[in-house]
Amino acid sequence: MTERTRCSDFSAKNIGQHVRLNGWVQTNRDHGGVIFLDVRDRFGLVQIVAHPDTPEMHKLAHSLRQQDVIEVTGEVIPRSDETINTKLLTGEVEVKVVEIHVLNRAETPPFTLDDNCDAGEQHRLEYRYLDLRRPLMQQHMILRHKVSHAARTYLDEQQFLDIETPILNKSTPEGARDYLVPSRVYPGSFYALPQSPQIFKQLLMVAGMDRYYQIARCFRDEDLRADRQPEFTQVDMEMSFVDQEDVMHVAEGLILSMLEAGLDVKPDTPFKRITYPDAMDKYGLDRPDMRFGLEHTNISDLMRKVEFKVFREPAEKGGLVKVLRVPGGASLSRKQIDNYTKFVGIYGAKGLAWIKINDISSIPDGLQSPIVKFLPEDVLHEILERSGSENGDLLFFGAGDAKVVNDALGHLRVELGRDLGLYDENTHSFVWVVDFPMFGWNSDEKRLEALHHPFTAPVQEDMALLDSEPLSMRSQAYDLVWNGTEIGGGSIRIHDCETQAAVFNALGISDEEAASKFGFLLTALQYGAPPHGGLAFGLDRVLALMLGTDSIRDVIAFPKTQRAADLMCEAPSEVVDDQLRELGLRRSRLQANS
Repeated sequence: MTERTRCSDFSAKNIGQHVRLNGWVQTNRDHGGVIFLDVRDRFGLVQIVAHPDTPEMHKLAHSLRQQDVIEVTGEVIPRSDETINTKLLTGEVEVKVVEIHVLNRAETPPFTLDDNCDAGEQHRLEYRYLDLRRPLMQQHMILRHKVSHAARTYLDEQQFLDIETPILNKSTPEGARDYLVPSRVYPGSFYALPQSPQIFKQLLMVAGMDRYYQIARCFRDEDLRADRQPEFTQVDMEMSFVDQEDVMHVAEGLILSMLEAGLDVKPDTPFKRITYPDAMDKYGLDRPDMRFGLEHTNISDLMRKVEFKVFREPAEKGGLVKVLRVPGGASLSRKQIDNYTKFVGIYGAKGLAWIKINDISSIPDGLQSPIVKFLPEDVLHEILERSGSENGDLLFFGAGDAKVVNDALGHLRVELGRDLGLYDENTHSFVWVVDFPMFGWNSDEKRLEALHHPFTAPVQEDMALLDSEPLSMRSQAYDLVWNGTEIGGGSIRIHDCETQAAVFNALGISDEEAASKFGFLLTALQYGAPPHGGLAFGLDRVLALMLGTDSIRDVIAFPKTQRAADLMCEAPSEVVDDQLRELGLRRSRLQANS
């Protein structure tokens, strides 16, 4: 039997040769008695021609429908000059049918399997195996393979070991909720699916593995967005005897290898760096998009001396007052400003004050705004000077709780950058955010919480602040941001028992609770744990950014919906009572009545 030829493996140099092709019928066209078939496999598309001089094959070709699976043997012949298709690898040739075998007939697909498919996502997810047959989706999966392979190759070259960590683990809920798996062997007990391999990769460092990596599946039972899934993939790594600079250097090489494989681009390194306080002060977000300006200006100190309560009270009570200058923004219409006011409401802002600068030499007459009359002239001058304002600019103001102001103006800045075309879509801007706070304050539970996770090491000189000013402590954590999207992060880990116990206590985790949840890690740290740190990149998010898609579902073969449902398999699903009894479970009365 002739060896199978892929539908991209031949060209004009193969004219006269016989080939055997396998694939799916894409189109069937009858041109005056000559049947033309487009046959596709994963590798490409080729045109097949069946002439009436082979009546049996001609009749069979005529009967073929879209997505029938066939095998074709035939001779490679040149296309006529007027029919050459330069967009195809095989566009100079076609295959004249000698024999066709129908391997499987196909029902009419529920939507067209081409890149112009207009079926809704829900419908496509229901028939995901057909959606994945579309060339666009196959290219997405090929990209995923190339980028994953590049990551593995780079880490192999850096002497990392690919080591798998457990999927069935102990539940230690910190942050997102665990997915729980009941144990049949231990009735009433549960495993948890890993939210990350964090503890195990630290244990691998204790074990002397020195450099570990894994393309790891992780699971989080959390509220979903376009860039989140209940199960997702991390390019995960950990290193011994390193500091923050070492990890960041290796991580930059890793992301460069992935970018070169996926986009054939190679940004300059080392990447820019910004501290967390500077990122929040200038951009309002800890994942700043550095492709454009529009930096915030903090004017809280100025507002403490004005009568205007909307600005004065937040400034006096520990809140924040900021101004965002939009160069040329005075041309925005009132309707556009109103739309931006609605936009910041999404982030908790109660309004959006503004000033249009028509004539900076005439204050206050040259300013247009409902709030100008409430601000003294000297304060207006100072605002304009600090913000670097010029004629034709627009100033947006945020005032209130610091988090709300930063969220609102931070996201407004991103929205304005997009709407006003302030950056090139093909620009790749990477920035490390460093010097994160060690702790945040949980106002609902009135306690400290780890800003990253409780195994993150503090900056050593800040340990003296643990008892007196814990919220002033910095951590040895670092996030990498690409065009305003966090694609990964990590930290240097705590590697001694005393520091880990002190951090647990600061977080309100008692010695008993720490022993119950993390006893095996605390014990391991007593047996010569080396200094170590690591990082994980969200592979799905990196791929989505490479493709310019808003949803990571587009780069996952079998994703869940935003409600964590699998429409194809109809999961999650109920199980029969016998299965529950075997696991020592029973339905609640509420479930039974629903």
